[in-house]
Amino acid sequence: MAELGGHCASRDTETVTTKVPARLDRLPWSRWHWMIVIGLGTVWILDGLEVTIVGNIAGRLSEDGSGLSITDAQVTGVAAALYVAGACAGALVFGRLTDLFGRKKLFLVTLGLYLAATALTAVSFSPWWFFLFRFLTGFGIGGEYAAINSAIDELIPSKYRGRVDLIINGSFWLGAVAGALLSVVALDTDVLPAWLGWRLTFALGVVLGLVILLVRRHVPESPRWMFLHGKAHEAEELVTGVERQVEAEKGVRLPEPDEEITVTPHHSIGFGEIARTVFRSYPRRAVLGLALFVGQAFLYNAITFGFGTILIRFFDVSSGVTGYYFAVIAFGNFLGPLLLGRFFDTVGRRPMIAGTYVLSGLLLFATAWLFGAGRLTALTMTACWCVVLFFASAGASSAYLTVSEIFPMETRAMAIAFFYAIGTAAGGISGPLVFADLTSSGVRADTVLAFCVGAGLMVGAGVVAAFFAVAAEGRSLEEIAAPLSVRSDTAS
Repeated sequence: MAELGGHCASRDTETVTTKVPARLDRLPWSRWHWMIVIGLGTVWILDGLEVTIVGNIAGRLSEDGSGLSITDAQVTGVAAALYVAGACAGALVFGRLTDLFGRKKLFLVTLGLYLAATALTAVSFSPWWFFLFRFLTGFGIGGEYAAINSAIDELIPSKYRGRVDLIINGSFWLGAVAGALLSVVALDTDVLPAWLGWRLTFALGVVLGLVILLVRRHVPESPRWMFLHGKAHEAEELVTGVERQVEAEKGVRLPEPDEEITVTPHHSIGFGEIARTVFRSYPRRAVLGLALFVGQAFLYNAITFGFGTILIRFFDVSSGVTGYYFAVIAFGNFLGPLLLGRFFDTVGRRPMIAGTYVLSGLLLFATAWLFGAGRLTALTMTACWCVVLFFASAGASSAYLTVSEIFPMETRAMAIAFFYAIGTAAGGISGPLVFADLTSSGVRADTVLAFCVGAGLMVGAGVVAAFFAVAAEGRSLEEIAAPLSVRSDTAS
């Protein structure tokens, strides 16, 4: 048996005893953690930018002189559906590859795919070309969700994991703000020619992505993934190097943790075992994940899918300024995770998840009643949406946090991918089918019904969380869900 610093490995039994998880969790916040947040977390800004820009420039793309023979319906219908399909497929494909080949390899590959696909979207000359690279852009972004959330949760100390994860996922809305404002400029033919403006908006995404890629190259592999895949020596060296950096920065000597874990390294786990683990060993947690993702998907679609149509039809807002309204709504979305995130680590996961879901649903019910009674203006309607989404955004971000920390590490990326795909499909496929006619009919009662459907599912998900949410605050990932190689096969 060979001693490896914090590790103890046996070639006969092929087990590894390590303190790596405890050593990572007891680290104080440092510049190293900021590098991880910037290198990995800022990609959600690109996702928000992508989604918002395409929706807002659809009108410009369909006009004569855009350089692309495409209709408004094709942009918001076919292209949007392909982006969603790509995101779902990419999450599942890259989620599996992330668990097999590591977090770092895949978060570099997925960002590279996003960059290439976005750049090629900018030079579209035909609808089929535009559709193909919208699908591939979504494919890369979907893969990002699985690879990045896995890496973030495994590298960030348990004391800060909740707030960091929420703020990072909530940064999607910073991209949405930028996309909404940028689209206003892109649509102004006095500033940019019709054929150029929309292309430059995609090119901006490429530039931001390249900057992120430069930082991301220095983000390490997850030591947790390494010691489970026969790389105990590398994991030990990596964590030791990080500890030295932190000690030099803080001027303190880090205490040696007592907690250790013994695992049997492996290289792959089949889909059958992953499915059995998620649905048979952790059925309550699986129900929780499904409820959270579907609830937030329908609430968001109830509001955002037809927000422009509602403002135009019921409040006589000009289509040229709806982007400003959306920017305000999107900023309110970002403030939710930013200001409430720390309470998920202090007050606790269960009360905060259940509370944000139920409260946002009840507030949307109240908004629906006020709207139905004709008591709102464009400004007060937007204010109501901002308040609803302030809480809903924190709840929705906690859905990603939840599914990334409540299942064993060997299944983490696939669990994120699965629940993300379910939520994205519900939002991008079922949502439009349910809400399209309701929000565009011009009948107040139909829009009220759309709000009530989204609100009801959100409240229902909050009730599920009140019973099934896991008290994961401040706990190591291995304590929340032990790796498959060390836990007994018991249900949770």
